[in-house]
Order: sequence, then C-alpha cells, then structure tokens
Amino acid sequence: MIRALGLATGLAAMAWAAMAASGPTPDLEGIWSNATITPMERPSDLAGKQTLTTEEAAAYEKQAVDRNNVDHRTGNAEADVATAYNQFWYDRGTKVVGSRRTSLIVDPPDGRIPALTPEAQKRFDEKRAWMAEHATDGPEGRSLGERCIMWTTAGPPMVPGPYNNNFQILQAGDHVVILNEMIHDARVIPLDGSPHVESGIRGWMGDSRGHWEGKTLVVDTTNFSDKYSFRGSDRNLHLVERFTRVSPDTLLYEFTVDDPTAFTKPWTVQIPVTKTKGPIFEYACHEGNYAMTDILAGARAADKKGSK
Repeated sequence: MIRALGLATGLAAMAWAAMAASGPTPDLEGIWSNATITPMERPSDLAGKQTLTTEEAAAYEKQAVDRNNVDHRTGNAEADVATAYNQFWYDRGTKVVGSRRTSLIVDPPDGRIPALTPEAQKRFDEKRAWMAEHATDGPEGRSLGERCIMWTTAGPPMVPGPYNNNFQILQAGDHVVILNEMIHDARVIPLDGSPHVESGIRGWMGDSRGHWEGKTLVVDTTNFSDKYSFRGSDRNLHLVERFTRVSPDTLLYEFTVDDPTAFTKPWTVQIPVTKTKGPIFEYACHEGNYAMTDILAGARAADKKGSK
C-alpha cells in the first residue's frame, strides 16, 4: 500500500510539473464585442484589393457610417416604417478591423464565400420558391430569428450583426461557456476530451468540443440541425473556431467552415474582437414579440381580401 501511495504521489507530482512547464491556462474571460463595419465578403468594387490604405479606410468608415444611419428619412412613409428602429438601437460599429482588410474572409484570397455545390444551390432555390409562396402561412415559414429561436450572427459561428454584438466567455475547469447577447444563447463546451455525441443527435448550435493548442482555444462543432443554415450550410457543417488572446484588450477569433455538401471548398474568417465593459443585456425576444402576430394577422387580412 505504501509503495502504491508513493507511486500515486509521484505520478501526481509529474502531472503538476507538466502543467507548470506548459504554463497556466490562457485567460479568455471577459465580455467581448465583434462590432465592425468591415464586411464579411469583399465588395465587388474592391475586387483584388486585400487591404485599404489609412486614407482609404477613413473615407470608407465615413461613407459606411453615413450609409447605415437609418435616421436619414426618405420621405417615403412605407420605407420609413419598414426601417423599424432608429439609429439609437444599432451597434454596427464605426471602424474597420485593425488590419484594414477589405473582408473578414481571409481564405479564399478573393475574400468571397465559395460557390454552393449544385445540390446545395438546388435546395436553396427550392426553399426560396417555397418561402415566396408560404412565408406567411404560419410561424414555421418565418426565420429562426423572427421566431426567437436563434440568430445566425450569434452562431456558431459568431459574426458581426446590426446590434447585440457582445458575447461573454466564462472558464470553469474543464468547461468553457460562451454566452451571446443576441437571443441570450449559451454554449457549454467540454474540454475533457470527450467525443462528439452520436450523429443522430442534432442541435440548433450543433455539438461543441474544445481543447487547447498552446495559447489558442480550439472549438470543434458538428451535429448541426438541418433546420439551421449559415450562409447556405447544411447538416454536414463542420465548424472549427479558434480563440487567441493577442493583447489584454484584443481576442483574435477565427473560424473555418467546412461543409462539402454545401460549399465547393472550405473558407475561413478572421475577426479581431475587443474587450468591452458590458454589461450583457437580456434579449427578451418573446416577451415583446408582437411582430410575429402582426405579420400573420396581416397575412390573414390579405387572404380575406384575396390579395395574398
């Protein structure tokens, strides 16, 4: 027994020594914002131009901020009502990313999302045709965001949107939690080396498993629901996210979309996110979601008039 105890003590000491040699677990905790006016894809008028000069970036920022300002009224009552919110509620950001890249997509080099496969394009066209005919038949025809189920900017993956661009990272031993401000979804990510759940189990946010590669947290996510689509992805989406703290106030967030049945090749996005004081506000979507009732009630009124 004494020899066994000595062996256990020795193994424990070796484990602690290995942990000390590798250094402490990187600290990713905090509230972060990914708000930026750098577009996901490179605009066509900037084709072939990977980065902006300092002067071009300043001019682009000014134009984008002015263009996005919804307080500019058109004089068209229908367009003004359709704007929904005034500028106060938006949080798109006012700056391009620090590298002055013209797209958040870093691979392919053209800064564009690869083409859909023929099968995926067919599914997309069929869904669009169905939506045109049945979008207001019932709540099932509305988007996941309108139904307060999930928002594609909140992910995974997490990308800048019009507002609620904050997320909080919490680290607790062998788990990491990522709480999104948008529709307040929280991902609980095991770091214990456990495998993904079996393929028949599908989730809105997929099934995430994480591990450390040096100072980078790598999160591997599979098992997405076929009811969720990110830029055309399907249930075979394999997402790899990387979180690296590059300075006290900056976290480099990268993700690679690999879905061979949806896209002709994988593609990668890189977003530097910045530390913010917060707080994370509750997104009480359903508590005031009058839009769904109003949309469907308007559609039923149109049905009665025969003007669907």
